Order: sequence, then C-alpha cells, then structure tokens
Amino acid sequence: MAFSTETKLGEILANPTAYAVLAKHFPDIKSAGPMLAMAKGLTLTAISKFPQAKMSPDKLQALIDELQTI
Repeated sequence: MAFSTETKLGEILANPTAYAVLAKHFPDIKSAGPMLAMAKGLTLTAISKFPQAKMSPDKLQALIDELQTI
C-alpha cells in the first residue's frame, strides 16, 4: 500500500507497521483515546490542519517519507 498525505488515519491505524511509524513521529497518539476513532475517516492533510495535531508541514512530510518505505 502506498501512503500519502491523502491516506486516511484509519488505514494507518489498521496497519501495525504504519501505526508504529505514526507513534514514533507523534508519541501523543497513544493517549488520544476516543479522538482517534473520530478521526479515522480524515486524511493526514485534514488532520494536519487542526492545531491540536501539532503536525507542521515538515513533520507531515517526514511521516509520509517514512511511511512510504513500508
């Protein structure tokens, strides 16, 4: 599977390897609880627009770069 900024969070959460990469870049994801369920249908681009995500364009690109190696 090719990951991109348009990949939905649910697809990443369903893939254990991709989830590990996400957790590496955003450790707070492990304590997000119900917020994760609410965001599963959102793309990474959409999530990055929420200030709470703390996902700058550079951090988003670094995440995508690593996800694309899976």
